[in-house]
Amino acid sequence: MNPAVDISQVTLETPRLILRPWKLSDLSDFYRYASNPKVGPMAGWKPHESPEDSRAILERFIEGQKTFAIVHRETGRVIGSIGIEAYDEESFAELAESKCRELGFVLAEEYWGQGLMPEAGEAVVAYLFSDWGLDLILCGHFARNKQSARVQEKLGFKPYRIVEQRLRSSGNREEVHSTILRREDYLASKLC
Repeated sequence: MNPAVDISQVTLETPRLILRPWKLSDLSDFYRYASNPKVGPMAGWKPHESPEDSRAILERFIEGQKTFAIVHRETGRVIGSIGIEAYDEESFAELAESKCRELGFVLAEEYWGQGLMPEAGEAVVAYLFSDWGLDLILCGHFARNKQSARVQEKLGFKPYRIVEQRLRSSGNREEVHSTILRREDYLASKLC
């Protein structure tokens, strides 16, 4: 089941990052990375064509209260996001008795390969298991997105299921590898 999530009053901190709710003043940073043609397609969405496109989505982030802005401490810029999404309960009916959500994340291209997304992801995973008491967290990546696969692996996610999904950006179908992190596996890895 998808429990309700509200991160509107939550700030998480890591050595290099601050994860906090989005603000309208983040628009230029958001548009900067969301308009990059290498970023959105890796997650299945079209690059933003205008600041107005970004503003509409930013307003949904703020209203939805389930998406963290990832702020780089050194620069103060928003460089990505992590959303705590509702998973498809129909497609994953076997999880109905478990408290579960799905993570979605994106990072500005100039910050790829620096270990920042695993750092941010670890903070969010710990928060969801400790503060929200989730039993499971799902995450997915397109078969071609090796970077997302690697982030999920670093966070302890295990392969779960391969599904086909229609891309928002093109309407084409693409293979998505769903991964899962179970609370007991996560806690066991912290005891080692």
